[in-house]
Amino acid sequence: MKSNYINAEPASEIYNGMDLGLSYTPEFSIFKVWAPTAFAVSLVLYSSGGEEIGNAEGSEDARLTYMLRRDGGVWQVKVEGDLKGKFYMYRVVFADGMIRESADPYSTAVSANGLRSAIIDMQDTDPDGWDQDASPPLQHPVDAVLYELHVRDFSIHESSGISEKGKYKAFTEADLRDPEGNTLGIDHLSELGITHVHLLPVFDFQTVDELQVKDRFPGESNYNWGYDPQHYNALEGSYSTDAADPAARIREFKEMVQALHRRGISVVMDVVYNHTYSVDGGPFEAFVPGYFYRHDYAGRLSNGSGVGNELATERPMVRKFIKDSLRHWATEYHIDGFRFDLMGLIDTVTMREVVEELRLEVNRNLIFYGEPWTGGDSPLVSKTLKGAQRGKGYAVFNDNFRSAIKGDSDGWGRGFVTGELGKEGAVAAGIIGAVHDFTDTPAETVNYATAHDNLNLWDKLLATQGLRRDARFPDLDNGRLKNGGSLEEAVANADPYVGITEDILLENETVRRSLLAAGIVLTSQGIPFLHAGDELLRSKFGDHNSYRSGDAINAIRWSNKARFLPVFQYYKNLIALRKNHPAFRLHGRQEIERSLEIYRCDGGVVSYVLKNHAGGDSWKNIVVLFNANPWEVTTGLPACSEQWNVVVDHTRAEVTPFRKVEGTEVQLEGLSMMVLYDECGTPPPRAKTVEVHYERTDGDYRGWNLWVWGTGIQDGQCDFRYMEDGRAVATVEVLPETRSFGYILRVNDWEARDGSTDRFINCSVNEDVIKVLIRDSDDNTVVEQKFSMTS
Repeated sequence: MKSNYINAEPASEIYNGMDLGLSYTPEFSIFKVWAPTAFAVSLVLYSSGGEEIGNAEGSEDARLTYMLRRDGGVWQVKVEGDLKGKFYMYRVVFADGMIRESADPYSTAVSANGLRSAIIDMQDTDPDGWDQDASPPLQHPVDAVLYELHVRDFSIHESSGISEKGKYKAFTEADLRDPEGNTLGIDHLSELGITHVHLLPVFDFQTVDELQVKDRFPGESNYNWGYDPQHYNALEGSYSTDAADPAARIREFKEMVQALHRRGISVVMDVVYNHTYSVDGGPFEAFVPGYFYRHDYAGRLSNGSGVGNELATERPMVRKFIKDSLRHWATEYHIDGFRFDLMGLIDTVTMREVVEELRLEVNRNLIFYGEPWTGGDSPLVSKTLKGAQRGKGYAVFNDNFRSAIKGDSDGWGRGFVTGELGKEGAVAAGIIGAVHDFTDTPAETVNYATAHDNLNLWDKLLATQGLRRDARFPDLDNGRLKNGGSLEEAVANADPYVGITEDILLENETVRRSLLAAGIVLTSQGIPFLHAGDELLRSKFGDHNSYRSGDAINAIRWSNKARFLPVFQYYKNLIALRKNHPAFRLHGRQEIERSLEIYRCDGGVVSYVLKNHAGGDSWKNIVVLFNANPWEVTTGLPACSEQWNVVVDHTRAEVTPFRKVEGTEVQLEGLSMMVLYDECGTPPPRAKTVEVHYERTDGDYRGWNLWVWGTGIQDGQCDFRYMEDGRAVATVEVLPETRSFGYILRVNDWEARDGSTDRFINCSVNEDVIKVLIRDSDDNTVVEQKFSMTS
């Protein structure tokens, strides 16, 4: 069915309310759905969750109630009585006689396999103490250490020691140890020191049978990464202990979040608002045919996702759906951040508004990042590609840095750590947070070597060294052996760790290359990102696209921890080094340019110095050196000191020195890194903080931000991050010696401004925190400034 809504939408058909979907109480329930082109809509109530199909045709269980059309294209009905435990669908009739029945696109609870929307009391799903659960603090995005993890992979292997294997509840099992006494499961994550667990999709996705505990039949994997959305606002049931109980998955997910939060670990949710698994069977098409999907100039579905469709995020009600969905996850589930799949297919206005509104209205510490590319050609003009994030408060994956570190993603192509000369400059560009490339601030770059896509780090290293055949990797195609046979047997026959002698583990070439890649990521400016299991030398047996390859390929082998313990300890201490020393977590471009100097960048060596208590660090001067040559090199040290304390070299990584180096040169082992510092002492104050409290008479802060200069830390756009006493508050960092800095109040990218001239804030007072109140007037000029100082 074609619709005139494909290219335009009357303003009268926009709905701004925050109550689409189900509003449940024990006394009554209200159902609202946006279907502006429908001729009639009915609510269909069921007693069961459905089987293979969920429609009312021929069902004796169905009870139909007509809905009334309201303003904004919304259909609604109020049903008296307690409906808890029931299920529902919407039956939509169009003027041409077409009838569609579908689950609620705003479903927050669903039956098994998402066949029908479920009616539950969300308060019943809160675990004990949920009202006291709080997000761990995050002072700045560069303080994060991201750890990408698939729920099932985490615990499914027998070596995990976990009872609820493959489930949300696996994250609640504590005090687990391997036979050698090493921590497992959630205690391993805590010991490693990461700050954020990034979960691959946990919304309800379509390609896993939730009622099938194991495989459908021999040779067929009941497994998926989950990038095939079915219900954006409901949880995936295959990770629940009871997929048939709509409330169980919600309660268990909240228990998982609560368990991670109690250990100071935040939760990032991988979201996929760029496409749906199918169009006709998806969550939207039954209600407004054609509207939710982007089309090319010939009227065909566009395919920038590479899987047949893409959501039209630039349309008002699609944008609203995305905002409402993210708000739901952040408020109901206490999610701490979001990673956007194929963010290039989300228009820049939607991304800007999502970040601004959720931080201002829900949680100032939310972290946002995503993939700044598409999966194919798209007619979208305002794509969120690298550079579009400048000054907008979110980050993008730095694939320039990734490729410079390792080479291509799936093949033999080499990078800095895999033996290619000439990559030193690109590595240096990543080390400084890409601030001379595509970012305004290091908080806008996510630094990584590998992720769930493509070969993981260990397998990529084996490929570049020509060791795949020696490792006896199986020949895979889409999760199956190309020549047939048992995948489990093929995996058991493989040896990803061929040539390793565990007694001298850190002398192995592949291990050294792996640690070198990790060392670059964890000591560079920006936000570091690790793929789960890299600290255990995880292999996926050469599978570059294991999205449906099952447990045999994807499961994390926890026995690797004891086997490769020095590697885990190296990662653990590099993370601790980063967390303990703000020099590795500088906040702004000006701060980096003042504090970080690259002093060698050739011949397979990159080295730099962090100077003069960079970022308020207790170490005066810190030197970091990377040698990608297989042989030892002699390289210079800065002339600022003649004695250096070593905390990282080819033998170990520590947070306290374990040897000293004297002179102006150092011998750097092949395929290794070093971190050294000269003096430790009390640093001078790093910065003063200016809180700008902005009060508008109209109370409308949408799109408003500060443009600042002369801070000495980070100039440019500065967003308001939270509300206090009805005012929007932004935080500006300035150098301690700064007496004043300039600012302009503006809407978005100079669409409007408050005041006709540049203005300045006096910050010469000797206080750590300075509070400034700025009020507007009817003619949008600043009429008052007040200073209230607190230490």
